[in-house]
Amino acid sequence: MSQNQQREQLGSRIGFLLLAAGCAIGLGNVWRFPYIAGAYGGALFVFIYIGFLLAVGVPILVMEFSVGRAAQRNLGAALQKLEPKGSRWHTFGPLSLIGSYLLMMFYTTVAGWMLAYCWSMLKGDLSGLTPEQVGGFFGGLISDPTSSCLWMGVAVIFCFTVCGMGLRRGVERVVKFMMVGLFALMIALVVRAVTLPGGEAGISFYLMPDPEKLTGGLWAAVTAAMGQAFFTLGLGVGSMTIFGSYIDKSRSLTGEALYIVLLDTVVALMAGLIIFPACFAFGVNPGSGPGLVFVTLPNIFNSMPFGRFWGSLFFVFMSFAALSTVIAVFENIVSYCMDVWGWTRKKASTVNCVTMFLLSLPCTLGFNVLSGFQPFGEGSSVLDLEDFLLSNNLLPFGALLFLSFCCHRWGWGWNNFIAETDQGQGARFPHWLKPYLQYILPCVLVFLFIQGYVDKFMK
Repeated sequence: MSQNQQREQLGSRIGFLLLAAGCAIGLGNVWRFPYIAGAYGGALFVFIYIGFLLAVGVPILVMEFSVGRAAQRNLGAALQKLEPKGSRWHTFGPLSLIGSYLLMMFYTTVAGWMLAYCWSMLKGDLSGLTPEQVGGFFGGLISDPTSSCLWMGVAVIFCFTVCGMGLRRGVERVVKFMMVGLFALMIALVVRAVTLPGGEAGISFYLMPDPEKLTGGLWAAVTAAMGQAFFTLGLGVGSMTIFGSYIDKSRSLTGEALYIVLLDTVVALMAGLIIFPACFAFGVNPGSGPGLVFVTLPNIFNSMPFGRFWGSLFFVFMSFAALSTVIAVFENIVSYCMDVWGWTRKKASTVNCVTMFLLSLPCTLGFNVLSGFQPFGEGSSVLDLEDFLLSNNLLPFGALLFLSFCCHRWGWGWNNFIAETDQGQGARFPHWLKPYLQYILPCVLVFLFIQGYVDKFMK
């Protein structure tokens, strides 16, 4: 097909690894992973988490890459190209577009908050504030519809502009810069945090196995680790499939997937080495969610020598983590429009920029104008609804779709999957995993789906 011959390709292997890692590494690595690791036994949780990452995350990540590379298409067109004649797998193609939109409908709002804090920290607006004033600053930001929409709009426009510049000149170049910068900033922040007086108590809390920390029991830690391992990579909606379509066949896909999972895990572990030593050094209880990043940590920076400098570095790092994910997912949206509808990259970027801004408004306004809408009861918001629809519904369903398509003869099939995956140098996919992937892992995903509803509506 002539389109295949003209398809854009990434300029280097490191570009592919950093771009795919940029998609996987997001804000969940930075504040959710450290908190639940501390809550569920520190190093004990980390070991369980890594086990599930290898058992659940890696196989599905390899499948997404394999489908993309074999078809040289976004998921929306890949299923149609690879499906057996007469089958209807292509009807699930729009899942890629729907899932990417749903994720970005709330992720762009949080990315906007990061940019706002980055700007405010650089200007010194948070310097010298009391803990109560810092909390009020965050409350003022999210309750102001004009400011919230402005920063969300900046994130949307910037990231679609990068996508519109092209795969190599825009997406690959910018995300490589962001990821290299992210790792450099993390190293500086880790060194600063672990050398704080009293910081060793935070390291011990985070990394020393302690069964007494398992307040909910071992089963609670196992289910938390399983959920984090699956959702950290954002698998199931084809966000990784597109990057598989941009690489050549010189490297085996299993080896590449392991490198990306390693980068994702290193960032998560390093985030804990920033947050916990700092919290313990200043006698602060490490909270979870937005409060940890937007209230607790700014208070710590205000108490730290050269706090404005370290706080600015932290929020630049957080902004890089957020924007690299947004750019990668936007590229999936743009590529869908190009592959399925035949749009030019410029048209796809422009139309989706406007559409994405409008679709992001309900979440952004959910903390102010639409705050009366509380879908899961008091204290919930539009963000909670959108996150639930994606994380507890579309992602598990999409993962089941990839398993069925790649492992059974009524789909693309095991032999085709293995042949594509094992092309090139690097680690080979374990062929003996076939029964596990056909029968056991689908049951794990169904369990995650049910557990999500139990946690949301029965506790």
